[in-house]
Amino acid sequence: MLIDIIAGARPNFVKIAPIVHVLKARAAEGGPLRHRLVHTGQHYDAQMSGVFFEQLGIDSPDVNLEAGSGTHAEQTASIMTKYEALLLNDPCQMTLVVGDVTSTMACAITAQKLHIPVAHVEAGIRSGDWKMPEEINRLVTDAVTNWFFTTTEYAGETLRASGITEDRIFFVGNTMIDTLVHNMDRLIQPAFFADKELTGGNYLVATLHRPSNVDAGFKLAETLGAIARGARGLPVVFPVHPRTAKTLSDIDLPDNIVLVDPQPYLEFNWLVKNCKAVVTDSGGITEEATVMGIPCMTLRTTTERPETVDIGTNELIGDDLDALAHAFDRLFESLWKTGQIPKKWDGHTAPRIVTALEKLLA
Repeated sequence: MLIDIIAGARPNFVKIAPIVHVLKARAAEGGPLRHRLVHTGQHYDAQMSGVFFEQLGIDSPDVNLEAGSGTHAEQTASIMTKYEALLLNDPCQMTLVVGDVTSTMACAITAQKLHIPVAHVEAGIRSGDWKMPEEINRLVTDAVTNWFFTTTEYAGETLRASGITEDRIFFVGNTMIDTLVHNMDRLIQPAFFADKELTGGNYLVATLHRPSNVDAGFKLAETLGAIARGARGLPVVFPVHPRTAKTLSDIDLPDNIVLVDPQPYLEFNWLVKNCKAVVTDSGGITEEATVMGIPCMTLRTTTERPETVDIGTNELIGDDLDALAHAFDRLFESLWKTGQIPKKWDGHTAPRIVTALEKLLA
């Protein structure tokens, strides 16, 4: 039984790694499943793609569709056309997609139209914000999914409310946390850390990439200024997403904003583990910060990961910079909440997924 595992963008690589490792181990023991790793090429530069395979111990992809960049429609069309050609020439018995990037949606649609069942890892999460491309990807992917692997009970409730029957939902946990747990003792201090004269616990990490935060220069300047002021003079390490770099060239940055290149997985999570707090507009980082017990401020009004707010270390700040200032007040007054780790975020999600797949495809 051949399963295609789809990876297209940086978050995907983190989520597929433990599944690939378990599938390889089970196959070596005589298990029934084989896998083909399909890299769509949605992220194609070494910093956003190649180094992740190396650090996470994933073999080179069996197939690279080399979809490249473009508008949402262009990239979706390229992935679908190339994945369709692959399946017509050499079909699999299941397509497994993860997360909520363009590759997830495009390959799910393509497989289903060729009558190949689809399994979605991280199914059922919703922000409710249709302005986010990822939200559209989630909705469309789940509309054509056969089997749903969920990270939390919230996601299962969402799926059941949409009419998905219980026998198609598998509450397994979070593969992103599998990767974090398995690599916690392998995290690497970035080379720039000493050069920038940084010290553990005395800096913040900021990540920004949402169009609403980074596409307009005045908005990005205003946001970085508020973060810099809130940090009380502490350095703010800001790995610059390619989307953001274009806007930064016209901005005068505060002195304590420390610009660095996008970081590989092991270096980035070392930074998070050893920082005072994270300021982000991402989703995945809120999960990692919650597990590591690091205060996290999310510059969004919605989240598809409510568990990081309800029981984790994350807080939704929105786009109100006064609210951000108050959040920094609480951080520096040692009033930040103590988080807990959500159920089944224990490092054993991938074995649960593979066991379910073996039963489904037996």
